[in-house]
Amino acid sequence: MKWKGLVKNGLALLFAVIVFRAGAQNLGRYVNPFIGTSATGHTFPGAAVPFGLVQLSPETGNFGWNYCSGYRYEDAVITGFAHTHLSGTGGVDLGDVLFFPFQGNTPAKFVSKFSHQTEKASPGYYKVDLSDNKIKVELTATAHAGLHRYTFTKAGKSHILIDMQSGLVEDAEQLKEHVSEGSIKIDSKTSLSGYAFTSQWVEKKVFFAATFSKAFTGSHFIDGENHRRLIVDFDTSPGETIEAKVGISTVSVDGARKNLAAETTGKTFTQVKSGAAKIWESYFAKLKADGGQEQKIAFYTSVYHALIQPNNIADVDGKYRGADGQVHQSADKVYYSTLSLWDTYRAAHPLYTLICPDKDGQMVETMLQHFGVTQLLPVWTLFGKESYAMIGNHAIPVIVDAALKRIKGFDKEQAFAAIKSTLTINKNPKYNWDLYMRYGYLPSDSVKREAVSRTLEAAYDDWCAAQLAKSLHKTADYNYFIKRSGFYNNLFDKSTNLMRGKLADGDWVQPFANLDSGQLAIGGDYTEGNAWQYTWQVQQDIPGLIKLMGGKKPFLAKLDSLFTMDSKVFGKGSTLDVTGLIGQYAHGNEPNHHIAYLYTLAGDAAKTQRLVRQISDQFYQNKPDGLSGNDDCGQMSAWYIFTAMGFYPVNPADGRYVFGAPQLRKITLALSGNKSFVIEAEGLSLTHKYVQSISLNGKPYLKNYISHRDITKGGKLVFVMGDKPAKVI
Repeated sequence: MKWKGLVKNGLALLFAVIVFRAGAQNLGRYVNPFIGTSATGHTFPGAAVPFGLVQLSPETGNFGWNYCSGYRYEDAVITGFAHTHLSGTGGVDLGDVLFFPFQGNTPAKFVSKFSHQTEKASPGYYKVDLSDNKIKVELTATAHAGLHRYTFTKAGKSHILIDMQSGLVEDAEQLKEHVSEGSIKIDSKTSLSGYAFTSQWVEKKVFFAATFSKAFTGSHFIDGENHRRLIVDFDTSPGETIEAKVGISTVSVDGARKNLAAETTGKTFTQVKSGAAKIWESYFAKLKADGGQEQKIAFYTSVYHALIQPNNIADVDGKYRGADGQVHQSADKVYYSTLSLWDTYRAAHPLYTLICPDKDGQMVETMLQHFGVTQLLPVWTLFGKESYAMIGNHAIPVIVDAALKRIKGFDKEQAFAAIKSTLTINKNPKYNWDLYMRYGYLPSDSVKREAVSRTLEAAYDDWCAAQLAKSLHKTADYNYFIKRSGFYNNLFDKSTNLMRGKLADGDWVQPFANLDSGQLAIGGDYTEGNAWQYTWQVQQDIPGLIKLMGGKKPFLAKLDSLFTMDSKVFGKGSTLDVTGLIGQYAHGNEPNHHIAYLYTLAGDAAKTQRLVRQISDQFYQNKPDGLSGNDDCGQMSAWYIFTAMGFYPVNPADGRYVFGAPQLRKITLALSGNKSFVIEAEGLSLTHKYVQSISLNGKPYLKNYISHRDITKGGKLVFVMGDKPAKVI
């Protein structure tokens, strides 16, 4: 992100329509959906609404880690438009129900060249011209439906491929085999339906029902008896438009039809597009920001990315397909999935507690419903199914945070029972609680992968469990879990001031490859990071970590070393997620996200203030490769949103937001009960990045954090900024 000027060269032309739409006065004009679509951001530019099931977006490829979202800005061809996508993840899946319009004979390969000059995107809308047949494509979406509008500018027969075999997979062989069952059925001259049972990251079922604005003149399958790849034909005149409305369901074709009818009946493409924009605007209005053009683009694009998921996979009647593969009924007609909890517990869910607490409460209720089926709180769910991706059981901090903030929508006693069971009964394949209790850590010779990271993440969950037990007056449970929350001490090596793998006999792992970055499925003691990055994963007890290191002075010195040492990344395959480096600080991966704020907690807030400016400027830029790593279902974006406001939830379940320094002149939070909380940064500029003083409601404020309760009361927080560090907190 730059403080002066607009994006230059060709990008300025591409994004001009988003930012300077003639006469527009909405906040959505500051959203650039192309940010993160290049390099390792793994975002997509297509149409979606907040928390919707459908993400209708172009695909430029579908094999391997580079195509987790199906789209890469650097590509020159489009392969189709599919209805489901992941935003900013490191996992390959979805890309279901793909459409591709074309003219002429059936091609050997369904692709078309395109130019970014014709490509435009805004919240809830996407447009591109397919160069090969000069077809104008427009997409928009509701929560459960995708709408296509194809304008065929050339004379001749027009066709649309509907492909249920397509999907985002690892390689061409998986593409052939990832659908175990499925087919497309022609229901009438203007309607189709179909389904596919797929296996990739998770096993899932997806159903669709589609209606077209014009009758087919013919149709044929191109995959023999499978009936999963259908071409429908149309007679069109030059410039004629054909529209398709496509409902999606995890339950049934009937569910897809009901979803389609409920959300699109009697509505034109233009009306749906306008409705999607209005829904987005209602969320953007909860965070009204004033600042430089580039800062507002970074801010509102972050809000946009943070709200694409979790996704409500329940049909409009409340039916959903759960973790057991069976159909269940949701009382409140919502059931959230795409729960990337290892990432989003850190800042995305705390953000939801501020701007959409009702949704956060529903998400917690979803987690408890998931527990009711599996007897384990969710780890990383997609389409309602558990993937067991990543480590920890980080539904726990999300639940505890919501409970302690008195968010409604779930039962606290039921929540604690689910937490206690999850942390004591061996259901998660990555945790043996008997082993954990026997040693006070997970031994590296028993747990061959990520033993240090798994221990540290579990200790944080234990602390969260203890806090909910305390609030419910469960003294014995509190004592049990608070003791376990201190297990991080057992892996601290005082000779190096780093967290280190330990064997069952109590010896340290030798040799200590403290800079090697472990990867999932590769091995090593750390998860997508190394000892330097994971040592700070003690969010529940920073004072305890400071004490272990010998006090604030050596603690600060160790922090300084992290940010100033060589940025070289070590270890096989480790560069995939260990990105966005400042020294060994890796902003592109989530365990690092709270680290810059530790300076404030150790008494050197000016270094936090300097670093958050550097990270914001360097790793949130208005260009396709403007993110430093996977956006990870909004967590990367949530970091920026909080940082722009001037604080961050270092411990996401303690109800405190630790001060950094604001990045925009003014942000107004719209809160429940018609209240508002205003954050102002007086004197903020390129050089004035240091906080000189803080006041809350006109009175000097000397704490190094602000509480959730103080924010939700409403009021005004003022930072006075200057060009030199000042000891204010």
